[in-house]
Amino acid sequence: MSSTPISQPAATAPTASATTMARKDKTSSYRVLGEGSALTMNIVSVLALFLLWYAATHLGWIKPLFLPKPESIWIAFKQAVNGDLDNHTLWVHFLWSMYRVFSAFFLAVIIGIPVGIAMGVSRIARGIFDPPIEFYRPLPPLAYLPLMIIWFGIGEQAKIILLFLSIFAPVALSARAGVKSISQEQIQAARSMGASTWQVVRHVILPGSMPEILVGLRIGMGVGWTTLVAAEMVAADAGLGKMVFNASNFLRTDVVILGILTIGIVAYMFELLMRWIERWAVPWKGRV
Repeated sequence: MSSTPISQPAATAPTASATTMARKDKTSSYRVLGEGSALTMNIVSVLALFLLWYAATHLGWIKPLFLPKPESIWIAFKQAVNGDLDNHTLWVHFLWSMYRVFSAFFLAVIIGIPVGIAMGVSRIARGIFDPPIEFYRPLPPLAYLPLMIIWFGIGEQAKIILLFLSIFAPVALSARAGVKSISQEQIQAARSMGASTWQVVRHVILPGSMPEILVGLRIGMGVGWTTLVAAEMVAADAGLGKMVFNASNFLRTDVVILGILTIGIVAYMFELLMRWIERWAVPWKGRV
């Protein structure tokens, strides 16, 4: 009795429906507003501005007194690095400005964030801190700079306190706004599981307030840079603002633009750092 051989099943190619199910197709044209990288446009924008500057100065559209050539800025940079412009090198001016603005910034972070959170969770703290903050916040820092000099002298203490006050208000108010943005359901859920007030602040309020706090830090640093330059013009021996002020007295527009570029680059680097911290610390921002 002969046995019929059993044929092996032939390998079949995947069907079109299986391929379609395995591949994740985009089913909608919906896009998140502002998504995607803007690096290419950033580079194009900077190059376009530089080429416009180069053309305007080399073709005689603008007099050198009002806008020097890029080569003049480079020459002024080398003079500043070697200390040929005044009694201090560019590095000394830079370090003094960094010391002042970041000392005030760290003080504003250490004090402003707890004060803002306290204002958001306690009516007593809000009643104590809200009137003075809202009173002096709209005032230009230069308006009370003379008082700082009278009270604390012309040393570093007056300038750091002035910078601290200018940064403190945005930081504290942003922390308060962050507390108010947290839903009561999250707070009550933590309460229902037996969390204490400190635990609610630590694990619910502080993380939930971080997006607004980081925005306030970015705004505060911008205000701090503006105040720093003005304060150094009035009462300082060294600093980027002082360098710009001295150059303006002698119509050294190239040095003035050098100082502006230095301040702008440092501020932009800080802004990029804060954006990176924001992506790392609050990755859920804009996604929930």
